[in-house]
Amino acid sequence: MKYIYSFEKLAVWQQNRVFTKKLYQLTACFPKEELFGITSQLRRATISISCNLSEGSCRLSPKEQFRFYEIAFGSGAEVVNLLIISHDLEYISEADYLSLRTEMEKITLQISKLIKQRSSAINPHKPHKP
Repeated sequence: MKYIYSFEKLAVWQQNRVFTKKLYQLTACFPKEELFGITSQLRRATISISCNLSEGSCRLSPKEQFRFYEIAFGSGAEVVNLLIISHDLEYISEADYLSLRTEMEKITLQISKLIKQRSSAINPHKPHKP
């Protein structure tokens, strides 16, 4: 492997990669009837974060980067929502819920910073509030 893509250098992408592995391991224990429900949705949402960060980082236009980072942020909020529901349904313990939620809060905060940077590049006189 000789080339490293720009997204691989993003700390937030690296953190989400670790988070995704933890989430996959945790959801492997979810009830089988949730395989095409919460399990699938959680997995798709966390992978969506990585995919949108990677695609956004490869776009040349700050406006396009901004849009992909916004989608990644929205997927992070979706993960938090699904963690809450999974906890409510007692699919995950309090400790796992709090740990994963804290990690996702850190990830979405970093994505928010990327959004703010891109927003400043698009319109330097108008701050963006995600």
